[in-house]
Amino acid sequence: MKNSLRYFIAFTIILITEICIALFFTDTFIRPIFGDFLAVILVYCFGMFVVSLFSKPNFKWKKKLLLISLGIAIAIETLQAFPFLEMMGLEENKIATIILGSTFDWWDVLAYLVGALVVYGVEIYLSRRH
Repeated sequence: MKNSLRYFIAFTIILITEICIALFFTDTFIRPIFGDFLAVILVYCFGMFVVSLFSKPNFKWKKKLLLISLGIAIAIETLQAFPFLEMMGLEENKIATIILGSTFDWWDVLAYLVGALVVYGVEIYLSRRH
C-alpha cells in the first residue's frame, strides 16, 4: 500500500503539472517537449499505482509497464500522423486535441524516450537503494 500511495502522489503531481502546462504555456519547449517528456512518466505512475494496489511488482513487471507506457505514447503520436481526430469527429473538441495532440513530431517521440529512460534510471536507483 505504501508503494501505491507513492505512485498515486507522483501521478497527481504530474497530472496537475500537465494541466498547468496545457492551460498556461504556449512556448516552443515547455508545452511541446517537456509536456511530452512528462506524459510517459504520468502514464507509468498511474499504471504502477493500479498494479501496486493488487500486488508488489518486481523490477521485471516495472520494465514491462514502462514499455507499455512508452508504447501508448508512441501509438498516440503515430495517430497524429493521420487525420485521426477528424475521423473520430473530435477535431473541434479542445480536450481531445490537448490529450491526443494534432500533429506528429519526431521530437515528441524523442521526449517520450527520454522520459522512459528517466523512469528506468529512477527505478534502478530506487531498487538498489532498498
